[in-house]
Amino acid sequence: MDIQALYHLFQATLQPDTNVRIAAELKLKELESSQGTLLQSMQIIGSDESELHVRQAASIYFKNAIRRYWFEMETTPAHLKISDGDKDAIKSNILQLIAAAPAVVRTQLVTVLGVILSNDFPTKFPGYLAQVQTLLQSQDPKIVFVGLLGLKEVLRVYKFKIEDREPLDEIIANFFPAIQQIGAGLITANNVEAAEMLKIIFKCYHYTIQVDLSSRQMDSASLIPWGTLFIQMVEKTIPAEGLPTDPEELEKHPWWKAKRWAFQCLNRLYTRYGNPTALTSNSKFKAFAKAFTANFAPNILTSYLKQVELWVAKQSWLSPRVLCLIGNFFEESVKDKSIWAIIKPHSETLISHFVFPQLCFTADNEALWVDDPVEYVHSRIDMLEDFTSPSTAAVNFLTIMARYRRNAFMQALNLANSALQKYNESPAEAKNPREKDGALVMVGSLSSLILRKKSLSSMMEPFFVNHVFPEFKSQHPFLRARACEMINQFSDLDFEDPNNIAIAFAGLMDCLRDPELPVKVTAALALRPMIRHEAILEAMKPHLQFIMHELLAMTNQIDVDTLSEVMEEFVEVFAQDLAPFAVQLCEQLRDTYLRICEDMIKHTDAEDDLSDSAIDEASDKTMAAMGVLKTMGTLILSLESTPEVLNQLELALMPVVTFTLQNALLDLFDGVFEIIDSCTFSGKTISPNMWGVFELIYKTFKESALDFMEEMFPSLDNYVSYGKDVVSQNENVQAMIYDIIETVMKSDRLGENDRVTGCKLAESLLLNCRGSVDKYLPPILGLVFEYLAVDERIKTAEFRIQAVEVVMNCLYYNPGATLRLLEENGWTQRFLSVWFANLDKFTRVHDKKLSIVALCSILSVPVEQLPAALQSGWPQVLNGILRNFEGLPMAQAKRKEMERMYNIGSDDEDEDVDDDNVSEGQSALESALAGDGELVEEEWVDDEEDVFDEGNEYLEFLAQQASKSRPSDKDDDEIESEYDELEEEIYFESPLDSVDPYVLFREVFTGLKQHHPASYNELTKETSPEQQEYIMNLIATAEANATKAAAEAASA
Repeated sequence: MDIQALYHLFQATLQPDTNVRIAAELKLKELESSQGTLLQSMQIIGSDESELHVRQAASIYFKNAIRRYWFEMETTPAHLKISDGDKDAIKSNILQLIAAAPAVVRTQLVTVLGVILSNDFPTKFPGYLAQVQTLLQSQDPKIVFVGLLGLKEVLRVYKFKIEDREPLDEIIANFFPAIQQIGAGLITANNVEAAEMLKIIFKCYHYTIQVDLSSRQMDSASLIPWGTLFIQMVEKTIPAEGLPTDPEELEKHPWWKAKRWAFQCLNRLYTRYGNPTALTSNSKFKAFAKAFTANFAPNILTSYLKQVELWVAKQSWLSPRVLCLIGNFFEESVKDKSIWAIIKPHSETLISHFVFPQLCFTADNEALWVDDPVEYVHSRIDMLEDFTSPSTAAVNFLTIMARYRRNAFMQALNLANSALQKYNESPAEAKNPREKDGALVMVGSLSSLILRKKSLSSMMEPFFVNHVFPEFKSQHPFLRARACEMINQFSDLDFEDPNNIAIAFAGLMDCLRDPELPVKVTAALALRPMIRHEAILEAMKPHLQFIMHELLAMTNQIDVDTLSEVMEEFVEVFAQDLAPFAVQLCEQLRDTYLRICEDMIKHTDAEDDLSDSAIDEASDKTMAAMGVLKTMGTLILSLESTPEVLNQLELALMPVVTFTLQNALLDLFDGVFEIIDSCTFSGKTISPNMWGVFELIYKTFKESALDFMEEMFPSLDNYVSYGKDVVSQNENVQAMIYDIIETVMKSDRLGENDRVTGCKLAESLLLNCRGSVDKYLPPILGLVFEYLAVDERIKTAEFRIQAVEVVMNCLYYNPGATLRLLEENGWTQRFLSVWFANLDKFTRVHDKKLSIVALCSILSVPVEQLPAALQSGWPQVLNGILRNFEGLPMAQAKRKEMERMYNIGSDDEDEDVDDDNVSEGQSALESALAGDGELVEEEWVDDEEDVFDEGNEYLEFLAQQASKSRPSDKDDDEIESEYDELEEEIYFESPLDSVDPYVLFREVFTGLKQHHPASYNELTKETSPEQQEYIMNLIATAEANATKAAAEAASA
C-alpha cells in the first residue's frame, strides 16, 4: 500500500461514522503482515505536514505492532514477524523520530523504544549508546532532552536486573559525569523544560541503584556531586508563577515530580546501602554505610528537617508523596545511633507538628468520604496504598521511635493524653473532633506496645470508658469509625468489667447498622478479633444471620477481600449455628461471587484501559472474588457432617464452578478447584452434577488449565477415589483421566512438581480401579520409564520416588503382566536397581506399605515365571520386605504424632499477671505516665546504641543456616538423603489404608511355604537366625491383628 492510502486509513480510524472506522481498523489489521507498513507509519509520524491527530493514530498503531511482534516467539506466525531489514531501519531512526515528534506522540514512541531495548540491548543494538551520546552533546536543549530520554530507557532495562550488569557499569562510567553536569547547570533555572530534564536525570540515577550500587557510585568523587545535586533539588524553592492551585495538579507538575525523584534517590541511597543497621554482617556495603552515615546522612537529615520546618510554618507546600518519603527517611534515622543523636532533640517537635497533623482527620479525608465512600475505605485498608501514604509513613516513624527510644514513647503518650483531655474539658462548640481522631490514631498505633506494659495495659479499660465508648454515638461519622478501629486494635485487651465488654459489642453492632459505609466496614472488621472473648462469642450467636447479611451486603457494595476474611472466620467459628440457613447464605455468597466475576469480565473486555486505577480496581475485584470462594469452601467443610445440607450447597455452587471454568478466569482457578475438592471430599461420593463438572474440568485442562495440575489434583483424586465405581465402568472417564496423566508427563511446559502430581493420579487410578484399567498398564509404565530409564532425566528425590511407586502400583495391580512388560522392554534390571537403592527413602507409611504389598505381589508369582534378574536375586525380595517392616513402626509413630499435632490445637493462655494499683481520680494515661518507672524498660534501646533491623537479622540467620546445612564435605547422594526426605501426608487416603501389611505378608509367606516349597526354600536360604526370629515376630503380629480385627467385626 502506498503511504498516502495508509495516511487516509489512519484518518478514517478517527471518523465519527462507526462503519468507516471499523473498516479502516480491519484494513490496518490486515496490513500488519505487510513488510514496510511500520516504516511508512514512521514517515507519517515524523512528518510535520501530517495532521496531529493522524500522527497520534499512527503512533498508537506503531506502538501496538512493536509490542506484539518485535519479540518473536515460536507461536508467532511467519507472516507477522518483523523483517530484520525493517527492524534495523526502525532502530536506526527511532531516536530521530522521537526528537521530531510533538509531546503527545513522543509518549507512544518512548514506549516503543523501551520495548526494543528490553529485547535487543546490548547485543542486537550495539550502536545505540553512540547515538545517545551524540544527542547529549548537542547544544540544542530539545535534542539533549531526547538524549536523556534515550538514556533513561536503556537504564530501565537494568532497573531490576541483578545479573549481567556489566553494560550498566560502562554506562555509569561514560554518561553519569556528563548528565550530572547537565543537571547542575539546570538546577538554578525556573522553566518547566529544566524541570522535565532534571526529573529524567534523577530517574536515570534511581534506576541504577534500585537493586545494586556500583563501586563507582560509592566513590566520593561521584557521590558528592550527585548528593549535592539531590539536596539542591530538595531545598529549591519552586517558582510560584504558572503553578496550578489544585494540590492534585500541583503534585503532577514537573518541578514537584523532579523534587520527588530527588527525595527518592536520597532515600534509596540511605535505606538500602547507607544505613549500617539495615545491613547483614557480610554485606559488601558495610564500609560504604559507615562513611555515608558519618559524612552524608547528617546533611540529608538536616535538609529534610528544614523542609519540615517550612511546611509546619506554612511557608512551603509539600506533596503527599514527598511527605511520605520524609517520614520513611525519619523512620530509618531512628535506628542508627549517630543519626538518632541528630534527630533526638527534634523528636517532640516532630511528633507534635509533623506526625500528629498527618494523623488527624483532614478536610481531604472528609471530601473523599462524602464523594466516594468506597474509595475512602480502599484508601484506609488497602495495603498497597500504604507504601505511598504520608499518614502511614508518619505512623511507622512514630511506632519505631516509640518502640526503641524511650523518650519518644513518653512524648507521644503525653501529646495524645493532652489532646484527649483538652477535648473532654472544652465546651461543645470548642471541641475539635479532628484532633481527637488524631490522638486516638496515635494511641491505636501504639497498641501493641501499650498492651505489653502492665502499668499501661491495666489502665486501658478506663481509657476506653472515657475516650472511646462515647464516640460510638458521636455525631461525627469518622469518630464512630475510629471507635470501632480502636476496639479492633485493642482486641487483645481483657476487660475486667463485663459491662464494658457488653458496651463494646453493642457499640460495634450499632455501627454495623450505621448508614455510613466506612463506619459499617470498620465495625465489621472489628468484630472478627473480638470473637476470642467468650462473652462476645455467645452474644453474637442470636445476631449471626444479621451479621452475615450485612457482611454480604457490604461485599456487594465494595470489593474488599478483608470482608471475605471476616465472613470466612464467622463461617468457621459458627458453623453449626449457621447450619439452619447455610443454603441461603451459600446462595447469597454465590450471587455475590458471580456479580464480581461479571464485573471482572467487563473490565477485561475494556483491555485498553491500562491506567493504575483500572489495574487496582481489577486487582481488588480478583482478591474479593478469591475471598468469597474461600468462604464458600470453608462453609462446605464446616458442614461435612450434614450430608442433606451438603447436597443443597453443592447444587447452589454449580454456577460458581461452571462460570469460572467456562470463562477461563485463571486467577480464580485455585479457589474454584478448592471448592470442587471440598464438595467431592466432604460428601465422600460423586453426585451426577459433579460428574458433569468432571467433564468441564477435563475440557478446561485441555484448553487453559495445563499449568494448574497441582491445584486440580485433589479434586481429580477425589473423583477416582470416591467415584471408583463409575471410573471402573466408564471407559470415557478412564480415557480422560489417562489423557491428563499422559499430557502432564509429556508436556515441555511442565516441571517435575507437575509430573509428581501426574504420578500420583496414575497411582490413584491403579489402586482404586484394580482389574478395570488393564489396557492402561503398558502406557503408564511407558510414561514413567521415559524418566526412570535414564539417570539424568530425574532431578529430585520426590519425582524419583513417585515414579518408582507407579511401577510398584503396577506390580500390586497385576504382578505377572507388569513383570512381563518390564522384561519385554528391558527395564527389569534398571527398575530393580533403582527400587532397592532407594528403599531407605520410602519413609512415609504409605511408601512402606506400598513397597511391602508390591514385594508380596512378586512373591505370589511362580518362580519359573519370574525374570532372570529376579530369579537370581530371589532372596533379596524377602530382604526388601523385612527392611520395610523394620522402618514401618517408626513411620507410623511419626504419622500419629503429626496427626496429634494437627488435630489437637494449643489453647495455652498467657500467664496471668497482677495489675498495679492506680491512684483514684487519675485518667488512664495520666496514671500510666506518673508511674512510668514500672514500665518494662528492656523494650527500649539506649540512645547510644544502634537498632538493628529485625528483617535483616532474620535474613542473616537464614544465610547462616543455609551455609551450615549443606556442608561441602558431603557428596550429592548424602545431601539428597539427608534433606530430601518426604514429609508425611496426613490427609492422604488410599485403598491401602485398609490393608494390614502384617496379615498380607503372613498369608503370602505361609502360602508360598505350603504350595511352592521350592520357591520358599530359595527365598529363605540366606536368612540369618535373627531374620528368622524377626519373621516369626511378624507372623505373630499378623495373627494378633487378625484376631483383633475379627473381634471388632463381630462386635460391630
